[in-house]
Amino acid sequence: MGVVELLVLVLSGILVGFINTLAGGGSVISLSILILLGLPATVANGTNRVAIALQNLVAVSSFKQQKVLEVRKALYLSVPAILGSLVGAWIAVDINEAIFEKAVGIIMLVMLLIVLFKPQRYIYGRKEVSEKPIRWGTYVIFFFIGIYAGFIHMGVGYFLLAGIVLGAGYDLVKSNAIKVLIILAYAPFTLVIFYFHHEINWIFGLVMALGNMIGAMIASRMAVKKGVAFVKWVIVVVILITSAQLFGLYDFKSLLLPLINHPVLQHP
Repeated sequence: MGVVELLVLVLSGILVGFINTLAGGGSVISLSILILLGLPATVANGTNRVAIALQNLVAVSSFKQQKVLEVRKALYLSVPAILGSLVGAWIAVDINEAIFEKAVGIIMLVMLLIVLFKPQRYIYGRKEVSEKPIRWGTYVIFFFIGIYAGFIHMGVGYFLLAGIVLGAGYDLVKSNAIKVLIILAYAPFTLVIFYFHHEINWIFGLVMALGNMIGAMIASRMAVKKGVAFVKWVIVVVILITSAQLFGLYDFKSLLLPLINHPVLQHP
């Protein structure tokens, strides 16, 4: 691995870790980077899971230190998510990526409308719901979210946030903390599946993970310090950028290609 690849992986990892911890959709960037650096799409999908697992390990630790993580309910919701992720990871090779990306883009835009026009319900949570036991329907929803996470993971943070806020009643800061614990819970299981299918580049994954962990630490601190309004606007901006990519309004990979191939950044 050259200096260029090292810098690209670490710097992009910082950005991805920040975005994923505060909102979601950072995998649009990391998958694009990994594919641009020469990995097949399936290997990029598996390699991305290495950075995701380590990123969320740091984020969970940080949220727990700041005493905003509701561990008990997070573990309850992790169970159906883990089961779903196993199903999704096993059938990931059969995914129709183009159709799936358009579906994700539509769902993200729906969530954007919820964030903008139902702030009291979505942003600040509902205490009367958070104090009650989790309903069985919420477990079913998290099973299907887990299937999607096992498939491609990209944008799963939005689905988790929606499920936690609307289903469990927590505000965006506490929901982010629960979100990263759920991802940390299922990430090792999906990682094992990709490992046995030989679809992980460990060097790329671990280098990118270094950046992801730095980004996750920064984001988790800012989420608690800045509060729910800050998290809300980060989510709005990231949804708009991610949706534009998924609907083909711009191509993130084509934007990066001139930088990757710039003569100054090439090996002498």
